[in-house]
Amino acid sequence: MKHIALYPGSFDPITFGHLDILERATNLFDKVLVTVAVNHRKNAVFSGDERVELIKECLKGKEWARNVEVDQFTGLLVNHAKKVKANTLIRGVRQISDFEYEFRMALTNKRLAPEVDTVFLMPDEHFTFISASLVKEVAHWNGDLSSFVPERVAKALLEKLNS
Repeated sequence: MKHIALYPGSFDPITFGHLDILERATNLFDKVLVTVAVNHRKNAVFSGDERVELIKECLKGKEWARNVEVDQFTGLLVNHAKKVKANTLIRGVRQISDFEYEFRMALTNKRLAPEVDTVFLMPDEHFTFISASLVKEVAHWNGDLSSFVPERVAKALLEKLNS
């Protein structure tokens, strides 16, 4: 049986913490689908298509990413998981407050789709403080983004916020 994991998130923008979790997930699963959640009720900096492209650019040339695919979805995550035949959801947990929220979501997803499990992964300690909202705040004030996101993401973010 192929173990297909779905790594969902808004990825607005993708950070080094996201990439760290993704790389480690590729060691655990045969295939990992990075799935950009598009929620039109949220004010995202990047469109779903832009986020997908940025993620793909960040993965270019990375040997560990050969079994990674990137897509996007709208709606219930478990419905998308069933559609792509994923049997595991990957969720990143940086701190206790993340765990409380993610634990409730995992239980809800399990109730909706008992065949889909959730696995929690923590990023490397160097990335535990990074969040997309923190990155956007630093970018808003033209701060140095080099320790938070890949160079291409930083450039795109600064272009978006300064246009």
